Amino acid sequence: MNSPDYSREIAEFEKRIKQLRKKTDSFFGELKSEVRSIRDRDPAARTNAEVLLLYPGLHAVLAHRLAHKLYKKGMFFAARAVSQAARNATGIEIHPAAQIGKGLFIDHGCAVVIGETTIIGDNCTIYQGVTLGGTGKHVGKRHPTIGNNVMVGAGAKVLGPVVIGDNSKIAAGAVVLKDIPDNSTAVGIPARVVRGKTIEKEQTLDQCNIPDPVAQELNALKERINELEKKLAEK
Repeated sequence: MNSPDYSREIAEFEKRIKQLRKKTDSFFGELKSEVRSIRDRDPAARTNAEVLLLYPGLHAVLAHRLAHKLYKKGMFFAARAVSQAARNATGIEIHPAAQIGKGLFIDHGCAVVIGETTIIGDNCTIYQGVTLGGTGKHVGKRHPTIGNNVMVGAGAKVLGPVVIGDNSKIAAGAVVLKDIPDNSTAVGIPARVVRGKTIEKEQTLDQCNIPDPVAQELNALKERINELEKKLAEK
């Protein structure tokens, strides 16, 4: 009697093992990249273990990756369950449908809200208290689109289907209701652009050296008054 041929089953098993190993390598590669991007931008991060175990922003992003995959497969309840569990654990609420690029750093993270149709590019930084939300009057694409290398300062609100250009900075406490072009800094309520030039990469976490629009207007008025006084003195 001939012995049974298990070559097909063995080949299928080996194929699945290779697929699993590939997915595992991809996951750990992405995880290392996320940890490295946080350490590059946060001087308080001392070790990879500290970031991996103790940073709620990273935990929220990793949970979102899973929730987003479940959402795309139509497993909406499971996706929301994962996102709500992450919200309870981290204080960061990210809708599972939101699209988030690589290298997102949510610093501190408490009370961050990211809405359903939000799109975030690569290597962005978001501080505590930020809302990327809707205005209540839009349908369809009703949340912001954030470009690459964008910093959103503490307490800032970006509302509606606005577009924030690449390499831009939203100042702490700003309320953005209109599009912000690339390489710009926006401050105030409602926010307006006060500077439009390329921002160096090492400055993307600087929330202090942002122009004060009131001070700028006062300086402009002083200059204008000086010019008028000179003209009057010449007559």
